[in-house]
Amino acid sequence: MSQKRYICPVCNSNDLTLKHEASYVYSYLIDQDAPGLKNTDQFLSYLYDRREQKDSREYIECNQCGVQYPYTCLNGVLDKHSNQSYK
Repeated sequence: MSQKRYICPVCNSNDLTLKHEASYVYSYLIDQDAPGLKNTDQFLSYLYDRREQKDSREYIECNQCGVQYPYTCLNGVLDKHSNQSYK
């Protein structure tokens, strides 16, 4: 079974990275010990009381030329065997 290869239509590089980017708001309740009910001796940022995701996106980035494509381009534009072109 052959493995699919993906290429950037701008620079013909196959050095691509799928990225998931997200932004969160971390909340720490203020109490007597330290910020956050789970932080008793010292403040550790990963011991938050609440986390809310505000935004996220997935995209493919060419590591050669820096062009970004929607991740849906994996089945079409970036597929080496596809006849489609990116517009």
